[in-house]
Amino acid sequence: MKILIACEYSGIVRDAFLEKGHDAISCDILPTDSTGPHYQGNVMDIIGNGWDLMIAHPPCTHLAVSGARWFKDKQVEQIEALNFVKILLGAPINKIALENPVSIISSKIRKPDQIIQPWMFGHGETKATCLWLKNLPLLKPTNIVAGREQRIHKLPPSKDRWKLRSTTFKGIAKAMADQWG
Repeated sequence: MKILIACEYSGIVRDAFLEKGHDAISCDILPTDSTGPHYQGNVMDIIGNGWDLMIAHPPCTHLAVSGARWFKDKQVEQIEALNFVKILLGAPINKIALENPVSIISSKIRKPDQIIQPWMFGHGETKATCLWLKNLPLLKPTNIVAGREQRIHKLPPSKDRWKLRSTTFKGIAKAMADQWG
């Protein structure tokens, strides 16, 4: 399959699909953190290139309810972010998964098809992650573990905190590749 991983700089989801033998590429305005096929630029430049599957991770900065106290100050940014989500969900691609934390996408566009947690896929942590799906089955848990630690939520301030908080867990990426690939 030809797979686009939109808004991913880490390469984690891309690499999980590459390991399964798929033609996968990540795309982000940032350079990739790892070696592998990566388009650095606007996803709109390549969204129409005949993909079979797109997994999109749009920036949550203006969408996530964790930042609700600032919503009144970023109404224009929220509209732009929601329009971007609508474009991604409406892309001319047969199978689409859009991933984001609990966010206003649920009230402004539609409720997610599924909410997953890292502990369902081998990581003893909590981080509710919503999935909006098109022509894809729900992800089945692969390795339920104890733990339930809020490590990501409790990260101390740092210049890379946003990167650490937005990186996909490898167990979730592997489940996506195994079940959707």
